Amino acid sequence: MSDVQDKTVLITGASRGIGAAAAREFAAAGANVVLMARSGDEIARIAEEIGGIAVTGDVAEYADVERAVTAAQDRFGGLDILINNAGVIEPIASLLEADPDGWGGAIDINLKGVFNGMRAALPGMTERGRGTVITISSGAAHNPLDGWSHYCSSKAGAAMLTRCADLECGDKGVRIMGLSPGTVATQMQREIKASGINKVSELNWEDHIPTEWPAKCLLWMCGPAGDGLCGQEVSLRDEEIRKQVGLI
Repeated sequence: MSDVQDKTVLITGASRGIGAAAAREFAAAGANVVLMARSGDEIARIAEEIGGIAVTGDVAEYADVERAVTAAQDRFGGLDILINNAGVIEPIASLLEADPDGWGGAIDINLKGVFNGMRAALPGMTERGRGTVITISSGAAHNPLDGWSHYCSSKAGAAMLTRCADLECGDKGVRIMGLSPGTVATQMQREIKASGINKVSELNWEDHIPTEWPAKCLLWMCGPAGDGLCGQEVSLRDEEIRKQVGLI
């Protein structure tokens, strides 16, 4: 049996990219998978493919996230793992030209969405005395980049929120940590490339790692390895981490 056999995982932003790859990876390992995203048709298709359930919703809306957690509890008896993956890079723009509504919308998804996931999932996890929460972080959480004030700020906030959650709930049996995957071959990278802003947009498609890599790393973090990673941010740029996950 795998480390996640018969455990229930909720993955936000599961319609594509890292989220979709993680849904397939966890399902293949025997987990019960709950997929959440705004793209209802896409997650329904993936859910049918892997035998999971789909909950259409926006992580920026707490009621939507709470509904996904409730669906996991009603269908599978509880929630063991939360992957806070949903995130956006648009609209890329300098601070001098940034649209206030677009800037705030990114904060709502990238930061408030992480809070909403934790707020909905952690009470049940702490009550049972077990669970794992992983936030998808980014190098942008620690380094400013032109045109990315919304993304850098929201990812920095999510990284600190993850540390706060570990501080408050780590002694209640819940393992909380982050994963910084590096640049991944997803639609987000196409949007970055099209912007032509900052050095990340200069990277070629072959410079990015496949979505299966962070998916496999998430699965690894949900196993025994996660016991020693609480409160930390794992970097998939780290060659030693790649070796431990089995990517090298």
